[in-house]
Amino acid sequence: MPVLIDGHNLIGQIPTIDIAAPDDEAQLVLLLRRYAARRRERKVVVVFDGGVYGHPGNLNGYGVETYFARSPADADAELIRRIRAVKRRGEWLVVSSDRAVVGEAQARGIAVISSQEFARRLAALDQPRASAREKIGERPLSAAEVEEWMRFFGIDEE
Repeated sequence: MPVLIDGHNLIGQIPTIDIAAPDDEAQLVLLLRRYAARRRERKVVVVFDGGVYGHPGNLNGYGVETYFARSPADADAELIRRIRAVKRRGEWLVVSSDRAVVGEAQARGIAVISSQEFARRLAALDQPRASAREKIGERPLSAAEVEEWMRFFGIDEE
């Protein structure tokens, strides 16, 4: 599912990224690249407001496309313009907590997730994955169960 992200809105929800840092956008893009790789997302578009206009395109790649607006107002307008241009509405996900952006996406039938919730998903990238045994609730066999299986298969303990 392609994802359209309100960049600085999301950065404000990620405790490991300081929005005042000069490389806050790059830090987010690195997280989004990991997300795209793990989720096998082919397209993640992130729009930044108040960033460096005309920022070098070296942040693009690995499934992530970045766009830098001139001002916060331009970023919202760019997000809304992109939402209006979406052809396959059921395939996209918009990440924002901005009322105007969320309202436009919802009015067009595009799925929306808050920046807070998406930040939790990104944080989960660093959580250890449960093993197959943990997922199905399997427990180790007891000594009695091992003995029973050995008898069943005709295996001598010695």
